[in-house]
Amino acid sequence: MKPADIAPPSRGTARLNSSGLGTRLGDAGRYLWRYRILYLLSVPGILYFFLFKYVPLFGSIIAFQNYNIFKGITGSDWVGLEHFQKMFSHYDFLRILNNTLLLGLYDLVIAFPVPILLAILLNEVRMIVFKRLLQTIVYMPHFLSWVVISGIFMGIFSMDAGVVNKALGFLGMQPIYFLGEDSYIRSILIGSGIWRDSGYGTIIFLAAIAGINPDLYEAAEVDGAGRLKQIWSITLPSLLPTIMILLLLHIGKFLDLGFERVFVFLNPLNLESGEILDTYIYKAGLLSQQYSYTTAIGLFKSVVGLMLVLLGNFFSKKTTGESLY
Repeated sequence: MKPADIAPPSRGTARLNSSGLGTRLGDAGRYLWRYRILYLLSVPGILYFFLFKYVPLFGSIIAFQNYNIFKGITGSDWVGLEHFQKMFSHYDFLRILNNTLLLGLYDLVIAFPVPILLAILLNEVRMIVFKRLLQTIVYMPHFLSWVVISGIFMGIFSMDAGVVNKALGFLGMQPIYFLGEDSYIRSILIGSGIWRDSGYGTIIFLAAIAGINPDLYEAAEVDGAGRLKQIWSITLPSLLPTIMILLLLHIGKFLDLGFERVFVFLNPLNLESGEILDTYIYKAGLLSQQYSYTTAIGLFKSVVGLMLVLLGNFFSKKTTGESLY
């Protein structure tokens, strides 16, 4: 068929398409107007993420520059991948990356399941007053700053007046300087994180448990299933979608253990096993003013986190059917 044989659309067809587009726009406008209050309520959140999450992304460009604070982004010289090459060739970087990976792995394997287990145990408490009291007790550490928590742990593990070393002395053992040895710092970091955040992390899981249909438990009880069997067959499968979503979000911040959480426990004696990328960025970026170099490290962390989320989401969708998107 020749191009000349193709008849142009008639005016009626064009008018119909225009009318259909206008109808869709009108429907969208009416929908927006109908839920205008909800959209207005979402504006502060949208502005927050735009100003503090998306706009700063443009600053990542200095990872490819020799950034000078007096020249600014537009006046600084471009150096390409020089800072990334420096990052991987630095004598301390692989050690610090290894510390970060190990702490992230311990946090994922050991700390992540604790709120799930704690939420299930709290759900099994039948005395309402006692249950509320326990919830309040386990929530409270979350509202303490890491400076306060580090002071508490330093007091507990102190050489002279620490509870742990007093117990060791009572058993006839020599006191141990826990915060001054590389072999203990990772356990202290993970343990302090569990103590601080596991209670607060049960909120989401308790809410998910509250949404489970009580008829399922009644039917299981009629069939002779005990409490452990009900937890294994009803509670855990019902929590699986929530667990997978939170697991994917946790994987996304695998390299982001938290600056304050680690920095308050560091000293020259445990630096070898306790220093992570966040504390290294603080020293190299703010104290040594290597802005471009530390931006390259931060960009590396973000890319790794994105890749982990994409991979985790892919495997989660294939295996469980649950995913972030």
